Amino acid sequence: MQTIDQFDFSGKKAFVRVDFNVPLDEQFNITDDTRIRAALPTLKKILKDGGSVIIGTHFGRPKQVTDSLSLKHIMPRISELLGVEVQFATDSIGEEAAAKAAALQPGEVLLLENLRFYAEEEGKPRLAEGAPDKDKEKAKKALKESQKEFTKRLASYADVYVNDAFGTAHRAHASTALIAEHFDADHKLFGYLMQKEINAVEKVLKDTQRPFTAIMGGSKVSSKIEIINNLLDKVDNLILAGGMTYTFAKAFGGNIGNSIVEDDKLDLAKELVEKAKENGVNLLLGQDAKIADSFSNDAKTDFAPVGEIPDGWEGLDIGPKSEKKFVEVIKNSKTILWNGPTGVFEFDNFEHGSRAVAEAIAEATEKGAFSLIGGGDSVACINKFGLADKVSYVSTGGGALLEFMEGKELPGIKAIRGY
Repeated sequence: MQTIDQFDFSGKKAFVRVDFNVPLDEQFNITDDTRIRAALPTLKKILKDGGSVIIGTHFGRPKQVTDSLSLKHIMPRISELLGVEVQFATDSIGEEAAAKAAALQPGEVLLLENLRFYAEEEGKPRLAEGAPDKDKEKAKKALKESQKEFTKRLASYADVYVNDAFGTAHRAHASTALIAEHFDADHKLFGYLMQKEINAVEKVLKDTQRPFTAIMGGSKVSSKIEIINNLLDKVDNLILAGGMTYTFAKAFGGNIGNSIVEDDKLDLAKELVEKAKENGVNLLLGQDAKIADSFSNDAKTDFAPVGEIPDGWEGLDIGPKSEKKFVEVIKNSKTILWNGPTGVFEFDNFEHGSRAVAEAIAEATEKGAFSLIGGGDSVACINKFGLADKVSYVSTGGGALLEFMEGKELPGIKAIRGY
């Protein structure tokens, strides 16, 4: 498989799939351009070689052409960061896009309109709610055929395909996986960002230095069940925090007040505790919690054991005993994965636990540990606390990272390297 460093883009047109799904304010100003910056090394390498770039990306979840989700709003920032005036095609597969792609000269960049303006990108028919099943099947069949043409058209613009969108690698969409079929093995490759993401995950899973500690936060056990199960076969320490804490507490007879809970996952919680014992994994659950009398930054607060939370109160962060225990384990780890905060870190009064975890990870990293931070909330945490440059790697992937960690085959990766 070709690598981007080995490939000479001189005189070639590259279709580069990026993830520029950036947040905008009401005036269409980009409020966080991290994703654009992350793709710059790949784009600049192609231009420096004397190639030209056709940028494809999705933006939001449109069901039809919507002005607020047009990529014209982010084009000026892309131009500014690249240092090249970016051309814009108001469509993706129409005559304008084809003509501009054909006329593209070395050193030039073309941005295609939002790929998800086309149902063919995701391969999902857009029917009215409640449409008859026969109409759905007919629409699926028709869309499958038109998706082939859509993909073929995108591929026809370029000599080489570069996937630099790890955040969408778990989707078998036209521009993230299917398009690769139109290029031979020497003309499809990962961008720098994509390769860094793959390397970071594989270092954690395949080149593990021990002790290996995973910190899994978030509100629901159900959304993390597969990765927790997978990690129980790999880690030495597993810290479970966030809202899922209270499902475990209730499963073992605790009183959790108004705390978030998944009542249909109580048996599952017990099974996970049992599996950890069988595998010899040190499973750490919160012992105490910072509780509040309402879901608000200004709520009245107190501390309580996680199984003794009074009625009318809810746990919104870990307490000092849990914090001390978690931090001690993290600081003594050599490989660390963090996915999910310990509490409602968006509220300043309930960020303490997440901050303590972030600082412990940064300290362990400084002492030589490899730390991978992934998942939207964990990334938001590490950025909020100003510690992103103090950890080994901050992933741009949410669902893609979780599925990769679960051991699943990601279509966007398989399409290029074959496995």
